[in-house]
Amino acid sequence: MTTKLLPLKLYGLAATNPPKVAFVLEELSLPYEIVPVSHATVKDPPYLAVNPNGRMPSLSDPNNNDLTIWESGAIIQYLITTYDTDHKLSFSPDSPESWHATQYLFFQVSGQGPYYGNGFYFAKFAQPPNDAAVERFIKEAERVTGVLDGILAKAEADAVGRKWLVGGKCSYADLAFVPYQLIARLVFKDMGFDEGNFPEAKKWVDAMFVRESVKKVLSMTEPWKDMGLYADADVAA
Repeated sequence: MTTKLLPLKLYGLAATNPPKVAFVLEELSLPYEIVPVSHATVKDPPYLAVNPNGRMPSLSDPNNNDLTIWESGAIIQYLITTYDTDHKLSFSPDSPESWHATQYLFFQVSGQGPYYGNGFYFAKFAQPPNDAAVERFIKEAERVTGVLDGILAKAEADAVGRKWLVGGKCSYADLAFVPYQLIARLVFKDMGFDEGNFPEAKKWVDAMFVRESVKKVLSMTEPWKDMGLYADADVAA
């Protein structure tokens, strides 16, 4: 008899990185609960005891001796390695696809995330305003999206005509890019970012925005709900 899993604890959701982890939890049908954490409390002692870096997300797994891990990319790799034994979102270990999926996750964490995150900060919150910083990071968002667009243009389509980064299926590598591409779609467009210049990337993002896991997670909490997520999507739900 299969042992029933206890709910994993995901600390924080109302930020840009936690949804990436929640997508994977949903796609793998893993039980989990959200432990509320806000930007105002990430530096308080109770949360620093969980994550000394004071950032979201963190994950605790009661099925594995209450292992606690932080950094979204590391959490995703843990979930995939531990629970995706059927390779729904991943690939056979040591296969070319497995290494390429890891490659794209690292690209998201080290490339897309920091550039888009800084662009969002300077576009919405920095005082005094810094137009040069906004311009720099919007150009980096265009560059990163261009890289993705070029990769997808060369990818083989799946059975229904959709293209993915690795192996002809939606994997954790694709899903990791969703929250920040949403930032580009909804925020950077007012600063000159034109998603229409990247048609393959736009279709790829549209295909992920209508996945049930993505719709559920992004509708659960601010800042994602009520942001017009599907207004520009060309893919029917």
